[in-house]
Amino acid sequence: MKRRNFLTTAAVGAAAAGLAAPAVAQSMPQVSWRLTSGFPKALDTIYGAAETFADAVAAMSDGNFKIQPFPAGEIVPMPEAADAVGSGTVEITHTASYYYWGKDPTFALGTAVPFGMNARGINAWHYHGGGIEMLNAFYAKQNLYGLPGGNTGAQMGGWWRKEINSLADMQGVKMRIAGLAGKVMETLGVVPQQIPGGDIYPALERGTIDAAEWVGPYDDEKLGLNRVAPFYYYPGFWEGGPTLHFLINLEAWNGLPPAYQAMVATAAAKANVDMLAKYDALNPAALRSLIAGGAQLRPYPDDVMKAAFDAATALYAELSAQNADFKTVWDSQQAFRNEANLWNQVAEYTFDTFMIRNRPRG
Repeated sequence: MKRRNFLTTAAVGAAAAGLAAPAVAQSMPQVSWRLTSGFPKALDTIYGAAETFADAVAAMSDGNFKIQPFPAGEIVPMPEAADAVGSGTVEITHTASYYYWGKDPTFALGTAVPFGMNARGINAWHYHGGGIEMLNAFYAKQNLYGLPGGNTGAQMGGWWRKEINSLADMQGVKMRIAGLAGKVMETLGVVPQQIPGGDIYPALERGTIDAAEWVGPYDDEKLGLNRVAPFYYYPGFWEGGPTLHFLINLEAWNGLPPAYQAMVATAAAKANVDMLAKYDALNPAALRSLIAGGAQLRPYPDDVMKAAFDAATALYAELSAQNADFKTVWDSQQAFRNEANLWNQVAEYTFDTFMIRNRPRG
């Protein structure tokens, strides 16, 4: 009797296992995507976020969901990546949304605008201030779905071939600068230039441009910008905490099983946290190395900062009057920024200021 029960139980178990296998296969189908990055492979921090993301998705899906990253320009040129994803030429890009502000200035708010939020503030807005949902209401009009996928922290203000002692020194300077920042700098007399990261060094070396901003010490040293422009300015007030995005073709996103959507969102969040931590770990030593190599640190003069702030405020008012999507997102970000700064000045700012003043020198 016991033997008969055992055989019956075993048969039922085997049948259940046979039924379960197709169910697992259906929930974990084979999917392959191509990812076009907006960055050169040599920049392991910012390009590396795409690899971190793809590796995490592969691990969570037991290798069934494969995403292959390609460096900028290998599949499509960087300026065409969002359009290529929207049209379905490629499934996903890892890029800075503000590269496409010329299509619609609302794209800039997905990354950073002058005098926006720092990294902690913008992450809080994305995840707990309705930012992801608000931006995706806009991205959907471009047939895109977006997820935060990295942050550099506050950036440096770029490399200059000459010193900037006052606002007057900005007149006529040709500067590589991205996003709405170029529009703001234009009001200060700067001639903004849109140049991909990999082309900045030769443009500075040949004198095609007079100044260039990129990211910060680690990436800037990798590009060798200190060898062609000696003055290193700070802060990059146009990128206090820029978010990089994974922009996904909307149909491709909607076609994923819920489990795969959850994996993509989790992997993107991992890449988002990891990139910022990596920059915080690598930038101090890179800054020391740049200074030892002759880079001359300079703060932007107060009149430059004040003029830029006033110009940015006027620009946002103008764009809000013209563009409902921009107004919706900017009103939300501005309100969140003001509340975040109110809190930050109480504990975070006083703690950081004290610790910086009292750090061991050397």
